[in-house]
Amino acid sequence: MVTLILAIYVGLILLHAVNMGLDCLKHKDDLGHGNWIVSGIIGFITDFLDTLGIGSFAPTTMLLDFTKQLSHDRLLPGTLNVGHGIPVLVEAFIFTTVVDVSPVTLFALVGSATIGAFIGSRFVTGLPEKKVQLWMGWALIVTAVLMFARQQGWIDILGADNTATALTGIKLVIGVVINFFLGALMTIGVGLYAPCMAMVYMLGLSPLVAFPVMMGSCAGLMPIASLNFVKTGDYARKVSLAITAGGIIGVIIAAKFVTGLDLNVLTYIIIVVIIYTGVTYIRKSMKPAAA
Repeated sequence: MVTLILAIYVGLILLHAVNMGLDCLKHKDDLGHGNWIVSGIIGFITDFLDTLGIGSFAPTTMLLDFTKQLSHDRLLPGTLNVGHGIPVLVEAFIFTTVVDVSPVTLFALVGSATIGAFIGSRFVTGLPEKKVQLWMGWALIVTAVLMFARQQGWIDILGADNTATALTGIKLVIGVVINFFLGALMTIGVGLYAPCMAMVYMLGLSPLVAFPVMMGSCAGLMPIASLNFVKTGDYARKVSLAITAGGIIGVIIAAKFVTGLDLNVLTYIIIVVIIYTGVTYIRKSMKPAAA
């Protein structure tokens, strides 16, 4: 089953590369606004952060705006999806290869998130985005506090020594259901990475297991979303190509860093990421909606 999952990732990488490559060849004389080096560095930094579980869209948006790489803001959604599509697939491929995780668990969790994004989205898009962000933010912070308390040995409700690589029975069902909703919530701007990290830890799995699960959950969505952006030309070609190139390098370096960490150190890094994400959600929920 792992071979099948890896084959799917390779197929999506090829699909994305051919789709973007043919479009860029068609417009090779006018790839648009942007600087190769600056955009490449942005890709390296943001996909390095993405591999750590922090996410790439928010920092990319900030850096693209700061460096004025886009000629029009309307190109941002397409540039994010097209530019980061292959790096995220590389993340998923690497972590699926090097992290010991049950194929059934991985397939079930990744599949449920993907289905949630496509099917469940019709139900969550009507939810008030600000309230979802607020409650998700506080839920993540509470989870991070519990994880920290567990690491300090203050409580035992989260189990001892998270080293499991598989979910079975009711835990697998719970994981599938939660990841389904996390996949659906992605469609209203609630990122999957931090909640997925928290879920994996709460269910007793090794912290490393979160990485192939969360990367795989997103990897199948971005290339598909990119098809339409490329078709309509609503993305910055030069910037996206540079982000892809720099991003792949960032992913490879960051993956070696993550997989070489002591699990206790990795858990504390995850706690920091979850707190950061929780605070970010709460701040977003307090901002007035765009007119």
